Amino acid sequence: MPTTSNRLNWIKSGLFWRTFFLLAFVIAASMAAWVASYRVVEQTPRANQIAAQVISVVTITRAALTHSAPDLRRELLFDLSSNEGIRVYPLEDTDRVEPPTNNSLMRTIQEHVRAGLGQDTRFARTVNDVAGFWVSFTISDDEYWLMLDRDRIEGSSGAQWVGWGAATLLLSLIGAMIISGLINQPLARLTAATRAIANGQRPPPLPERGPTEIREANHSFNQMVDDLNRVESDRTVVLAGISHDLRTPLARMQLEVELARLPDAAREGMQSDLEQMDAIIGQFLDYAKPADSTHFQPVDMTALITSTAHEAARLTDVRITSKIDDNITVLGNAIDIKRVVSNLIENARRYGKADGTDFVEIDLSCHVEGDKVIVEVADHGAGVPEAEIDRLLRPFTRMDSARGQANGAGLGLAIVDRIVKRHGGKLQLSNRNGGGLAIQIVLHNAKKRYGHFAT
Repeated sequence: MPTTSNRLNWIKSGLFWRTFFLLAFVIAASMAAWVASYRVVEQTPRANQIAAQVISVVTITRAALTHSAPDLRRELLFDLSSNEGIRVYPLEDTDRVEPPTNNSLMRTIQEHVRAGLGQDTRFARTVNDVAGFWVSFTISDDEYWLMLDRDRIEGSSGAQWVGWGAATLLLSLIGAMIISGLINQPLARLTAATRAIANGQRPPPLPERGPTEIREANHSFNQMVDDLNRVESDRTVVLAGISHDLRTPLARMQLEVELARLPDAAREGMQSDLEQMDAIIGQFLDYAKPADSTHFQPVDMTALITSTAHEAARLTDVRITSKIDDNITVLGNAIDIKRVVSNLIENARRYGKADGTDFVEIDLSCHVEGDKVIVEVADHGAGVPEAEIDRLLRPFTRMDSARGQANGAGLGLAIVDRIVKRHGGKLQLSNRNGGGLAIQIVLHNAKKRYGHFAT
């Protein structure tokens, strides 16, 4: 289960999220700059327009009240209130007045209105707890309040601006996510295909469509995969052909040695050399064997490793301590998996003898951890220098200086690694704390991954 720290590191290092956050930041900054610019550019013309409207309304209302007959003023005030949203009230010294909002727009409006109506003009946000845009005017010596609806003055509220901005930002972020996905998808495909090749698999061809750069990159990658497969196939054919052709003269030489009149010591030496050459050729054939994961079957790891350990325990120079759990099953090729375990035991037998002992102690274990099957073969020898561990998995590599002199072509661990990768597993090498080399194989638990089935 990934931790919060791992998730944060993945988000920081992932190209998708980097692109998304970059686009989101650019969009948010652009929106903020646009809103600020719009407000600055719009403010002065809007303030002039509102001020002119207020001056016109006050002037017309004052003129209408001044020149109307006294008995018609009540009806006039009712019409102004009903049809135009304009209310006129007498201004009293006892009125409870709340000043207007102190912002740049309102200050500009007040400045222009006072310039048109007089410097003694008063403004209010509420009068006697009635909200609106209140402006004072005089008729003769009497003072009045003229109230306009606040919406006619303030326009769009802050909540509306926030709502519009949030909707626009949400749509922009969705667009940024789509763009990030389109940018990241080809690279994600390329990464997955590269990882598949590293695991010894053959990925499906990448789609050669889209922008020119993506098409050319995918075409080059597909061509590289074809070239690698061709080289692998040619190498397999060459190794198999050479190894197979060498077996014929070796068989003749073995027959001639048997029939020749040679001293027993000379015959045994030549037979030993011929057997060693035959074993090396066998390693070539095993390494060159083509991968085939289409015919994997459930394999009883408990029985397979137990029988392999019993066979190895018959050797006089081997002492095996095994710890194998019951009912462990993997999906694979039983012959190949047995070859893997046998090769690891043989590798430990050759290189894992502790100083001053006549036999090799080998610890063999197999257990389940979650959906993984862990197989470990460990010896008690001299181990391997830490800097050279990774090199052991390369073909034709032997660490004779560190692990003792032995015969072979250096393909044992390379064959094991090749088979393990073919089974979708992982091979890990490490030095034991008490001395010796521990080789661990991680395979998928078939019962955990594919459910219970009959073997």
